[in-house]
Amino acid sequence: MTKTSTASGGAKSSAGIRAKTTAHSTTITPTVILVGADKGGVGKTTITRTLLDYLGAKDIPRRAFDTESPKGGLHRFHPDVAEIVDVTSAADQMKIFDTINAAEATVIDVRAGLLSATLTALSDIGFLDATRKGDYTFAVFHILGPSIASLEEIAETAAYLTDSQHFLVKNLINNSTFFDWDPSTYNSYFKKIRGAREITVPRLNELACEQVELASVPFADFIENRNADGKPAKFSFVLRGYVRHWLNQVWSEYNRVNLTGLVRQKQKAA
Repeated sequence: MTKTSTASGGAKSSAGIRAKTTAHSTTITPTVILVGADKGGVGKTTITRTLLDYLGAKDIPRRAFDTESPKGGLHRFHPDVAEIVDVTSAADQMKIFDTINAAEATVIDVRAGLLSATLTALSDIGFLDATRKGDYTFAVFHILGPSIASLEEIAETAAYLTDSQHFLVKNLINNSTFFDWDPSTYNSYFKKIRGAREITVPRLNELACEQVELASVPFADFIENRNADGKPAKFSFVLRGYVRHWLNQVWSEYNRVNLTGLVRQKQKAA
């Protein structure tokens, strides 16, 4: 496996999920994937990292924006593709949306508390109207927390996403009993978004998760035993195995919802 590449091209990974790739085409509709939640501590950046590894393994040109300004959280793991921005700033919104054709997929890791505000901004600047016209593909990975307050966010964001792809992500990475809602309660919220789909991210061994955090490298690089400089590392064989198994499960979920097909939708004929 080669070093995770820049936004101009993805990297192949031997984490276990491989697929035949297609050549980049100018007819591909640019895709924006928003990863967020108004509630904090639900693992938004973790999910974004798995998405960037997945897109890279599929050879899909991608770039990312880390809205944890000014320090950044995503940028620490993916400095080659992630730029730190203030998503509430018009100048930084221009960095993202005025250059949207710079990559096949643009992934935005939205800071806690800013999901609704960001969707409002996308409506105000006309981006949501442009997605309805087919100029762009837009998907939201809404990361759910364990509380009813997290479920209530579904109703708040539903109005913005009538013509977009909406994924409700149950992130169990740190706690396998994270979601214990009454099924009828959960379903009542889930049905408020027409066409919403569920993605479940399984639990990752806590020690393995901790070691990847300390290494400050993409999951795919940890599996390949590479440090932040791309040189051979001395990561545990056992922990690399846990991460490989877990990442394969996550990517299987992305395959199930045909994420590659979503990103590589062809532009509608004029």
